[in-house]
Amino acid sequence: MGTHTSSTLRLLELILLLFASSVHSGIANISLYLLSINKIVGSLPETSNGSGPFCSKSESSPFPPSSVHSLRPGDISVVSALGLSTVHRSQQTTTLHGVLEILSTFNPAVNTLLPEQRSLLKEAEELALSLNSNEWKLLLLFVPVDELCVCPGQASSAVDSAVHSVEEALDKLHKKLDRTLVHVVVWGGQVDAEFLSHDGTCRCQHEEDISARTQNWHRLERATLMAVLQESLGALLRRRGWWSDREDFSVVLQSSPTHINSSVSYKMIIQLWAKLLQATETESGMEGSGIVSFPCPSQERPYLLTQRNSPSQPESHESSPRSFHQQTSVRTSLSCTHQSPSSSVPTSVHALRPADIKVVGALGDSLTAGNGVGAGQNNLLGIITEYRGLTWSIGGDSSLSSVTTLPNILREFNPSLTGFSTGRGKATTTRAFLNQAVAGAKSEDLVSQARALISRMQSDSRIDFQNDWKVITVFIGGNDLCVSCKDTAYYSATNFANRIRDALDVLHNEVPRALVNLMEVIYIVPLRPLHQDSSLGCPTWLVRDICPCVVNPAEGSSELQALININREYQSSTRDLVNSGRYDTRSDFTVVLQPFLRDVVLPLQTNGKPDRSFFASDCFHLSQKTQALMAQALWNNMLEPVSSKTAFLDIKAGVTAKCPSSSSSYFATSLNSPARSVYQATATTLQPVTLPPNWGSNFSCTSMAPSDVIPTSVHRLRPGDINVVASLGDSITAGFGAKANNILQLMNEERGVSWSIGGDETVETVTTIPNILKRFNPNVFGFSKGRSKRPNGFNMAVSGAKASGIPGQVRDLIEALRNNTSVNFEQDWKLVTLFIGGNDLCQYCKDRDSLSPKKYIEHIKDALDMLYNEVPRVLVNFVEILQIEDLRKVKANTLGCSIQGSLCPCFLNPEENSEELYEMKRINRELQTETERLVYGGHYDNRDDFAVVLQPFFRNSVVPMGTDKQPDLSFFSVDCFHFSERGHAEMAIALWNNMLEPVGSKVTYNNFTHDPSKIRCPSEEHPFIFTLANSFDSEPTEVSTTTSDMVLPLTPNSHLESVPSWVAAVLAVAGSLIGVAITWLVMHCREKRKRMNNKNLSSLEMKGTSL
Repeated sequence: MGTHTSSTLRLLELILLLFASSVHSGIANISLYLLSINKIVGSLPETSNGSGPFCSKSESSPFPPSSVHSLRPGDISVVSALGLSTVHRSQQTTTLHGVLEILSTFNPAVNTLLPEQRSLLKEAEELALSLNSNEWKLLLLFVPVDELCVCPGQASSAVDSAVHSVEEALDKLHKKLDRTLVHVVVWGGQVDAEFLSHDGTCRCQHEEDISARTQNWHRLERATLMAVLQESLGALLRRRGWWSDREDFSVVLQSSPTHINSSVSYKMIIQLWAKLLQATETESGMEGSGIVSFPCPSQERPYLLTQRNSPSQPESHESSPRSFHQQTSVRTSLSCTHQSPSSSVPTSVHALRPADIKVVGALGDSLTAGNGVGAGQNNLLGIITEYRGLTWSIGGDSSLSSVTTLPNILREFNPSLTGFSTGRGKATTTRAFLNQAVAGAKSEDLVSQARALISRMQSDSRIDFQNDWKVITVFIGGNDLCVSCKDTAYYSATNFANRIRDALDVLHNEVPRALVNLMEVIYIVPLRPLHQDSSLGCPTWLVRDICPCVVNPAEGSSELQALININREYQSSTRDLVNSGRYDTRSDFTVVLQPFLRDVVLPLQTNGKPDRSFFASDCFHLSQKTQALMAQALWNNMLEPVSSKTAFLDIKAGVTAKCPSSSSSYFATSLNSPARSVYQATATTLQPVTLPPNWGSNFSCTSMAPSDVIPTSVHRLRPGDINVVASLGDSITAGFGAKANNILQLMNEERGVSWSIGGDETVETVTTIPNILKRFNPNVFGFSKGRSKRPNGFNMAVSGAKASGIPGQVRDLIEALRNNTSVNFEQDWKLVTLFIGGNDLCQYCKDRDSLSPKKYIEHIKDALDMLYNEVPRVLVNFVEILQIEDLRKVKANTLGCSIQGSLCPCFLNPEENSEELYEMKRINRELQTETERLVYGGHYDNRDDFAVVLQPFFRNSVVPMGTDKQPDLSFFSVDCFHFSERGHAEMAIALWNNMLEPVGSKVTYNNFTHDPSKIRCPSEEHPFIFTLANSFDSEPTEVSTTTSDMVLPLTPNSHLESVPSWVAAVLAVAGSLIGVAITWLVMHCREKRKRMNNKNLSSLEMKGTSL
C-alpha cells in the first residue's frame, strides 16, 4: 500500500473535514460540494509515486532551502496563525485545519501551533518565544474586517488603527524569528454578516436606526472596507520593503481578501491555499462554471509566494491621501419664461405645473442615497458615505448654480419647495427628510420605504399632506440585476414588477395629490467595460463581490445573454405595469414611466478607454457629474409627452435642461399627452368609500376541488384536502378582547372570530382561516366558535402564554385529536397554526435567562418534535413573531390604552434611542432569525406527511395609519395592544395569502387596509399549499426533500442551489455503506499521525490550542 494508501487516507480525511465544516455551517449546494469532491478525487495519481494525493509533481526541496523565496510547501515544518477573529474563530480554525491537511500531503510531519487569543502584538511576542528557530515556519496573520469598530464617520481611523497593529506585530516577528514566511490575510468572513458596530458590541453614537439597513448594504460596506484595508496594508508592506532585508524572512500580502458569499467553509480553505502558492495550475478546466478548482504548484513555479519570487503578482494601489469629500461644482443655467404656478391650486395631476409642486420625495437604492457621489476619485472609503444632498432626484444642497438636482431645478419655479435631502447620512436621519432610499435596497424593499416616506410626510408640520402636490421619484432594480443569476425564479421579471406594484399600490392607496416618476431600470450591460481593462485601476474584485451577475459573465457567454434578457424584461415589465392604467383611476394621482436610462452610452476617453471621471472610485456608483446629467435627463423626461420621451442617455454628450413650453406647461402624463388623448380639464368624480358593517371578505376562487385521491404527501396538499384545523398560541389566538367596546369587555375571549381558528358565521361576514377553508371543504372540523375559554374546538391557545407553555398545549391537542370521534387520527389531514412569542418578548427584560431566544427555540423545538413524532398528516403554519416596535405608536387618551405599558413593559416603556430599546429590537430580530433557522434547518423534513412552513407576514410589521395621520385604532382592541375583529380579519387574509406564496417569495409585511377582495386563490399551475419542497419544483413528488445538509435560506436565493431529492437519497445510501469504513480508517490514521506530531512537539512549551 505504502505512500498511496497513506495519501488516500489523508484525502478522505480532508473530504470528511470539508463535509463536516460544510454541514456545520449550513452548506446550501450539495451538487457543488459533490462536484468539488469529484474534482479532488479525480486528481489522485494512478500509481504510488511519492507525490501528494491532490497535486502531481509536488516534491519538497532536495536540501533545506536557505532562502524564503525558494520555499516549497513540503519544506514547511510548522504552521501558525495570529489575529484570529473573536467573531469567526471557529470558521478560521476550520479553514486553517484544512490548509494544514493539504500541507501534510507534502510533508506528513507538519505541525501547527496557535497562541492564546489576545492582542496582535501579544500573540506575536508569544510566537516569537515559542517557535523553533531551526524549522521553516509559515505564519498566517489574519486581519479580520469584522472586528473593525466602524462608527459613522470613523471608518478611516478604524482602518488606520488596524494597520498600525499589524505593523507592530510584524516588527516583533521580524526581530525575533528567522526561517519564517508571513502571509497577511485580510479576512472578510461571510459577506452578508453585520459588523460589531451594528450589533451593539461596538459602542457607537447611533444617528439612525440600524434596521434601516438591508443585507445588500452590509455587503457593500464590508466589500468597501475590505478593499480599503487591503490597499492600506499593501501600502504598509511596500513602505517597509516587505520586511525582506534578510533571506530567511519575508512578508507578503495575499492578493485579495479571503471571504465567501455563504458559510461554506471548503471554499475558504481552497481560496486560502491558492493564494499561498507562487502560481496555480488549474487541472479541472472548470473555470467559470461555479466549481472550485484545486490549485497546485507547477514545475516552473513550485514555491510558496513571496513578493520577490512572483514579480507579476498584482499590487494594491494605495488611494491618494484620503481627501474624503470632493465638492465639485456641477452647475446648470435655466432661464425659463413660464415659471408661474397655476392660477388656483389644481385638483388634477394632469394639469400640474412645475411651480405647483410643494413636496419632493424619493425611494430607491444607493444611486438615490448618493453613495460616493461627493467622494474624491481615489477615495474608495467614500463609497460607504451617502451624499444625499447631491443626489440627482432628491438632493437639495446649495442651489442650481452649483449643484444640479431635480429639487434645485424645481426651486427655480417654487423657492418654498420642501422634502429634499441635504448633507450626508442614512435614510433615518433628519437631513435625509423624504429621501427614503436605502443603499443596497432591492425591489422587495420598496414597500417598507414607501411606508417610511408616508410616515414622514404625515408627521412633518411643513407638509400639508392632504393638499400639497408631491413629486415622488422611484428608482430601483440595479441590485436585483446584480444577483439575478443566483436565483432566477425569485428575481424574475414578473416578481420584480409585482414588488414595484405593491409599493406603488401603497402610494396610490394612501397618498393624495402625487405625481410618481417611475424610473425604468438602467440598462447595466454597457458599464461592464470598466471592469474588463485592468489599466483603468478599477477595484474589480470588489464589484465582482457586490454585483457578480453583471461583472462575472464572459463576453459571448450564455450567462451574459441571460443578463441582457432579464435586464430588458425588467424594463418591459415596468412599462406594462404603468401602461395597464392601474394608477389612472384617480384624478389626483398618476404614475409616469421615465425611460431615459433604457439605453446608456458609456463615456469614452480619446484613447477609446472608459472615462472614469463619470464614476465614483469603485467604478460602479456614479460621480456627481453623472448624477447632474441624470437630474437634467429626468427633468426633460417629465416635460416630454409619454409617446415621445427620450429613452437613452449618452453620458459623454451630456444633457441640456429644457423649459416648459407655452403650449404645454404641464408635466406630461398618460392622459394629457397628445399621443394618448386630448386632455380635458375635468376631474374624475370618485365615489366615497363606505365601510362594510362587518369584516368579511369577497371570495371569488373557482378551483376549489380537493385532490382526486387523498394525497399521501404534504407537498401535494390542496386546501380542499384539509379535514381538521387547530391552533396553538396566546391571547391573540384566544381572541382576547377582539369584540370589546370598553375595558370591561376586554377579558372576553372571542374565539369564534380568532384569525387562525375561529369559525363563526361565514367568510362573507367573518374572515378567518377556517371560514376560508370551509369554501373548499364544508366539512372542515376543529374551529372554535363564540365566546369562551378553553376547550373550544381545537383552539388550544391560552391568554398570557409564552413559548414555555406550547409543549403543554401540543400535548393537550394530541390528546384531543386522539379522543375525538369526528377525527380520523391516522388519515385526516390537519392544519395546525402556531403563533407565540409576544409575551416572551414583552417580559424579556424581567427574566433574560428563561425568556432568552435560546430558551424560546428550545421550547418551540420540543413542541414541534412532539407533533413530528406523534401526529400523522400535519402541515404546521408557524407564524413568525411580529415586529413589536411600531406598537409604540399606537396611543390614545383612553382608560383602555393607559394599561398598554403594563402589558408589554420591556418594549413599550423604554425611552426612544435608549440602550434598553436597542436591546429589545435586537432580541426581536434574533427571535425571528432563530425561528427561521429552526424551521429551515432540516429537522422536520424526513417525513413525507409532515411539514413546518414559516409564514413571515409579520416580519416587518407596519401599524396601519388613518386619514388623520395617526394609527388607525379600528385595528386594535380597547387596550391599544390586542387586535380587534378587524385586525383578526387582516391577519387571516395575510396568513392565507402567505400559504399560497412559495418559500422565498412570501410577503414579509402586513398590508392592513380594508379590501374585501384581497384573498388570493390557488392557481391551476400550483393548486397546492406551498411548502419548502414544492416551492421550487414545478412537479412536486411524493418523495420528501431532505434539507438536513443545508440551513435554508435566511436569504431568498438559496433554493436555486437545492438539488433533486434523489441526490440526497443516493448520498444517504452511499454514505451509510462507506461511512463506517472510511471513518475508522481516517480516525486510525489520524490518531497515529497525532501521536507522531505530539512527539515532535514535546520540546515546545506553549499556552496555545493545537488544531
